[in-house]
Amino acid sequence: MDNSLKFEEYRNKYKEFYFNNYSIKQDNNAIYLEYEFEIPNLTKFNPKIKILKKELNFKDINSKYSKNMAFHIGLIELISYWKSVCSPHIIIKCGYLNKEQIAWFKKLYFYGLGELFYTNNIKTNINDFVNIECTNETKEFDYEKIEDFSNGYIVPIGGGKDSVVTLETLKINKENDYALIVNPKPVTLECAKIAGLENNNIIEIYREIDQNLINLNKQGFINGHTPFSAMLAFLTYFVAYLLSKKYVALSNENSANESNIVGEKVNHQYSKSYEFECDFEEYSKKYLKAPVKYFSFLRPLNELQIAKIFSRKEKYHKTFKSCNVGSKEKEWKWCCNCAKCLFAFIILSPYLYKEKLVRIFGENLFEKESLLKTFIELTGNGETKPFDCVGTFEEVSFAISKTIQNLEDKNESLPYLLKYYKDNYNLVDTSKKDITIIYNEENNLTKEQNDMLRKEVFLIDK
Repeated sequence: MDNSLKFEEYRNKYKEFYFNNYSIKQDNNAIYLEYEFEIPNLTKFNPKIKILKKELNFKDINSKYSKNMAFHIGLIELISYWKSVCSPHIIIKCGYLNKEQIAWFKKLYFYGLGELFYTNNIKTNINDFVNIECTNETKEFDYEKIEDFSNGYIVPIGGGKDSVVTLETLKINKENDYALIVNPKPVTLECAKIAGLENNNIIEIYREIDQNLINLNKQGFINGHTPFSAMLAFLTYFVAYLLSKKYVALSNENSANESNIVGEKVNHQYSKSYEFECDFEEYSKKYLKAPVKYFSFLRPLNELQIAKIFSRKEKYHKTFKSCNVGSKEKEWKWCCNCAKCLFAFIILSPYLYKEKLVRIFGENLFEKESLLKTFIELTGNGETKPFDCVGTFEEVSFAISKTIQNLEDKNESLPYLLKYYKDNYNLVDTSKKDITIIYNEENNLTKEQNDMLRKEVFLIDK
C-alpha cells in the first residue's frame, strides 16, 4: 500500500496516542528514565534510557528540575513511536504544557519529521498534522533559584571529524570537562580518549528502543527519519544540570541549515540547524530554567573549514568514522558506498588526497563509477540532496574544484568522478571566492569562544 494511503488509514483507525507516564530512578550504577506510550487497540511502548553514574557527582534526581527534564525528554522520545501511525491527537496524561509550549513542540515535530513526510509522500501541514492535549491539571513547576554553574563543557561526540575539532579547539580536558556519548561504540570512546579524557570524563548514555516499535516497523507501519539531535539537546541539557556544567557545546556547522529539497523546508538536519538551536535556547530559558547554555561551537564555520582543521589532527585519522551504514556493523568501518562516505572523502580531498585519504578509507572513492549518481546529487545536479548529514552544494563544488586544481598543478591525471565533474560542470574559481576564509557571525558563541575558533581557522597555516 502507498504510504500516503497508510497515513490516512492509520490516522482514522488510531486516532489517539497517549503519553501515559514517565519515571526517573537510580541505583549505584545508573540513572534510569522509563516512559509509557500507548496507541489504543494496537500496542504499548516502554522505551528506556540509562545514564551511567560511574564516579560522577550528580545532583538529586528527585528534584523538581530533574522531573521536569525527564518529562521533556519523553516529549522527544515519543516522536519515534507516534510516527508509526501519526495519530491526529497526542494526549499527555503525565505533565502539563501551555499553549506556547504546545506550539513549540508542534513546530519541532513537524519540521523534524519533514524528511519522513517527504519520503513517505505524506501531504500535511503544521496546523493539521496533530493536536496536542494535556489532561494533567498541574501547571508549572515552582523552582528554587539555582546558583550559576561552573564554566566546564559537555561535548557530545559521535565519532566524526566535527566533534573532534570541537574537542581539540576548546582544549577539552579531564580536570573540568566531559564528552557525552549516546550508545557508545569503540570508535566514539577512542576519540574521547585520544582527546585526553579518562573514563570518568566520558558520560555514557544507553537508549533502548522498545521491541514493539521494531515489530511495527517490520510489519510495514510508517517509518523514517526522526530528529535525534533534538533528543540530544534535552539529554545533554539534563546531564549539564546534573553535573552543574554551564556549557553544552555541539558541533553543528553552518551547512546544517540547507534544505534537502530546493524550494521546500525539508531538512534532514533540521534539529541541527541554527533555527532549532535558537528555538531551544529560548525555550530552555523560559521552561527548563537551569543556568545551562546549549549552543553549537562550530556554527560559524562551513564543512570545508572544519575539514581543513581536522586534516591537521592526524592522531584521529585512523579512528574517526562518519558512515551510518558502517556503524551498524560489529566493527564500525567506512562502507565506501554511501553519500556520507563520499561526502567525507570529497570534503577532505583538498587537504589529504590522495595517499592519506585512501589510507583512511581503504580505497579511492573518486574511482568508483557506482557512486556517480550520489556524486551528482552531492554537487547539486540531481533531483534531491542526499538525505544524510552532508554539506552544502557550494562546499562540495568548491572542494571538488580545489582538488582538481591541485592535481592539475602537479600534472596528475584525474580519477573517474573528478574527470566527470570537469567534463560536465563548471569549475569554481577558488581564488576569487575562497569560502575557507569566511566566518559566520550569526552564532551563539561568547566572545572568548569566538576568539578561540577564529584563531584556529585563520592562523592554521602559520
